[in-house]
Amino acid sequence: MFPVFALIFLIVPVVEIYFLIQVGQMIGALWTVFLVVLTAVIGVHLLKSQGLSTLSRAQQKMHAGEMPAQELLEGFALVIAGAFLLTPGFFTDSLGFLLLIPQTRSFIMKKLSARLMASGSVVMQGAASSQTTHTEGNVIEGVKYHKEDD
Repeated sequence: MFPVFALIFLIVPVVEIYFLIQVGQMIGALWTVFLVVLTAVIGVHLLKSQGLSTLSRAQQKMHAGEMPAQELLEGFALVIAGAFLLTPGFFTDSLGFLLLIPQTRSFIMKKLSARLMASGSVVMQGAASSQTTHTEGNVIEGVKYHKEDD
């Protein structure tokens, strides 16, 4: 896993520099900087509205007694989108804006969660299947717990 992250941290800045140079040659350095700042400002505004919408849906599900698993995954995607949007450059801004589109974000998160569940890395449990069996340790299942002194 480490080589993959190292490769990403090497390739992404090179791609960003390439695009910044290409755009700068076409429209000029000042306009390029302006576009980078503008995309960050627009992205942060959209991120705020999408984040509040996702938070509202998660709260509604929790009040209904449901686990907001999809909303948690979408919230994670929004954090990543925010990081992409705040990183200067057109490539990362494009990735960030893709994650801000609800349909794209939902599609990516469904594919990611299906892949994680298929690999056995993540086990999703609903409210109905929240009972677990413990075979070791001092685990007491019940509604209330009161420790009495010996």
